[in-house]
Parts: sequence; structure tokens; C-alpha cells
Amino acid sequence: MLALGLAVAALAALLDQVSKLWVLQYFGESGCANRMMPVTSFFDFVLTCNRGVSFGFFNQPGQPALGFWIFSVLAALVVIALVVWLFRVRSLLLAVAIGLVIGGAIGNVIDRLRLGAVVDFLYFHVGAWYWPAFNLADSAICLGVAAMLLDGLLLRRSAPQAKGKEDLSR
Repeated sequence: MLALGLAVAALAALLDQVSKLWVLQYFGESGCANRMMPVTSFFDFVLTCNRGVSFGFFNQPGQPALGFWIFSVLAALVVIALVVWLFRVRSLLLAVAIGLVIGGAIGNVIDRLRLGAVVDFLYFHVGAWYWPAFNLADSAICLGVAAMLLDGLLLRRSAPQAKGKEDLSR
């Protein structure tokens, strides 16, 4: 399952980076800028940069260096922990889920290293309610976490059997 999880991670990071390069080219920018193109009554295609975490949380433009280091190191630690977990995974769904989170985290760290912030471009809204702009890496992370929850909470596995005579079911 390690190879599957790492392949999913690589694909998620690659698709994320390709989509962000396309967005930058579409808006004619080489780095962070603020651009917006309305598409529908509920969706705008934007170019914005986030120095915080997923979906714009903790985005504080006045302290970019602090956010850069904190969130880059935190993401690297999460990736290391997830790769260690991936070594032990036996579930196909869980391997894919962990791969999505790893790939999304790597995609956003690449942006931080390259641009000092994460490129976001999907902006949904309903009436006066606006969801923070996000990207494919954020989507991969959310889908991965949702799949982890599904795997852990809803999918039943048989309990490991005791090797001795002791009863571990109590």
C-alpha cells in the first residue's frame, strides 16, 4: 500500500502544481496577485495568495515570514508522520486517503517555498455568504481526511486475535 499511497500523493501534488501554473498563466501573473473573473452566480475564478493554512485560515498578510516558517515546518512534520503511517496501512481506501493528504500538503509547501504563499483560485459563494478561496491541494487534503474518517468510523475490521490464552476482547 506504500507504493499506492505515494503514487496518489505524487499525482495530487502534480495536478495541484499544474493547475496553479495554469491559473498564473491565465491571469498573466508570475506570482501572487489579486485577480477575479466571475463565472456564475455562485462561483468566481480568482487568483489570490494565502499565507495561512487551508481555506484561508490564519491568513495574516502583515506577518508573512512567521506564517511561512510555521506552516511549512508543520506541513513537513505532518507529511513525515503520514508517510510513517502509510508503511503500516493495509486498507486500499486508507492508503489513497493518506496519499491525498500528503500530496495536498506537498503541493501547498511547494507554493510556500516558491512564492512565499499558497495560490488559491476556486471561490464559491451563495448570496452574501462566501467560502474562502481554495485550490486542488486543499481539496485533496479535505477528501483525504473525509476518506480517513470514513475508513476509521464506518468500515468495520475484525479485531486482532490474541496470540496467547488471554482474552483481549474485554
